[in-house]
Amino acid sequence: MAANPPQTHTLKSLRTTLRSLADPRDAIFLQRYFKTGPGEYGAGDKFLGIRVPQLRKLTKRYRQHESRKVLSLLHSRWHEERLLALLIWVEQAQRADIGEQREIRDHYLENTAHVNNWDLVDCSALHIVGPFVDNESYDTVVALTQSDDLWERRIAIMSTFYCIRRNRFEPTLEVAEWLQHDPHDLIHKAVGWMLREVGNRDRRTAEVFLKPRYTTLPRTLLRYAIEKHPESLRKRYLQGRI
Repeated sequence: MAANPPQTHTLKSLRTTLRSLADPRDAIFLQRYFKTGPGEYGAGDKFLGIRVPQLRKLTKRYRQHESRKVLSLLHSRWHEERLLALLIWVEQAQRADIGEQREIRDHYLENTAHVNNWDLVDCSALHIVGPFVDNESYDTVVALTQSDDLWERRIAIMSTFYCIRRNRFEPTLEVAEWLQHDPHDLIHKAVGWMLREVGNRDRRTAEVFLKPRYTTLPRTLLRYAIEKHPESLRKRYLQGRI
């Protein structure tokens, strides 16, 4: 008997699978959680109601999708389809050679309009843009810090997490310098988070950045940055007595 032909996964079959996993109750929760109401940062976003662990399982099955299929998912009005597209790209990038990684990065940066919530940024920027931050993509990252788009600015700081994990802190500190007075709370949180990650690896380097600035930094940013400091030092920062 002839062997069965290899299974192919079309976009139609993928979307059918996604709809089978959808939970209307989760959709309502997720729309509230990701602030999709009028005037909120995720205004108008639509959710099927699928949790991240389920999407990560699908990533393994659909990771061979070619770019046009991934882009079609990324352009979807459904949040979970966009998230799955990014998880597929991350999976592909981690297995790719440098040329393929660069191609994924280029597609990503050309389509940031669809990377439009904090979870979409945080799961992808580190892995897709991050490997190029301190060389050929550095100018692009600096340009993103000046963007009018909230999510592009978050991509800029979150992509530097790749460097932090390799004990290269300068890209993070430079991007933090650009974004330290950003008007949006979600940037304050992201910058503070990355400074905390620097401090987790090299407290002295983090202190060199924080001490001259801490009295003027947004309070949320500062709280995130010093969250893992010793309690006595954290209190001194918050009381302005460093």
